[in-house]
Amino acid sequence: MSSRSTGAARGVFPAADGGTTVVGRPSGRDAGVPAFTAHSVVFTDEDPAWVRKTLAAADCDALAAPMNVRFLAAFMERTGRRTDTIDVMTVAEPLPGGPPPALEEIGDPGHPRVVSARGRRDDVRVWTADGGLLVLGRGIAGRLEIAVEVPEEARHRGLGRRPAPAARRLAGGEPVWAQISPGNARSLRSFQAAGYRPVGSEALFLPGP
Repeated sequence: MSSRSTGAARGVFPAADGGTTVVGRPSGRDAGVPAFTAHSVVFTDEDPAWVRKTLAAADCDALAAPMNVRFLAAFMERTGRRTDTIDVMTVAEPLPGGPPPALEEIGDPGHPRVVSARGRRDDVRVWTADGGLLVLGRGIAGRLEIAVEVPEEARHRGLGRRPAPAARRLAGGEPVWAQISPGNARSLRSFQAAGYRPVGSEALFLPGP
């Protein structure tokens, strides 16, 4: 999974052969399904034969099976895990110049966005800025991931676009990943305007309650 994330960040993707690759979980916390153009990856410690049998039973186009609700529901039931949504995976290259001066790093806030990030990522760091809250942490296979929280009033003043490019200056020379709900068109537009490009979709499964 780590090499596939690294490759996708550079624009190198799995072969668009209609296949599904099954690999082990990169950590005890993470399991899930990233889907690229005509190729998906399932990372789990379940029997690969079970994965392929369940994909075949999804009763849909084979290309869509890894993201089909029947397969995802079976995955959750089999593993006892939970998921929120299927996200668009986006990635951006780092920017030089260091963090913008408007950012202020904070220690241990109880903001719901930060609490959520700590359940999904390691080494979480948080900054406040004019226009929002910026969270960076290590997600799947150690990739650097961003989460953003922007107040409603900042969105209407155009300030909501500031945290996403700021993360690229905090990246220390590595790509920055962002997962965005497909229905959140405003957020998708903001991240694309900040240089994040879509590379696939992803369903992430977290340990159950």
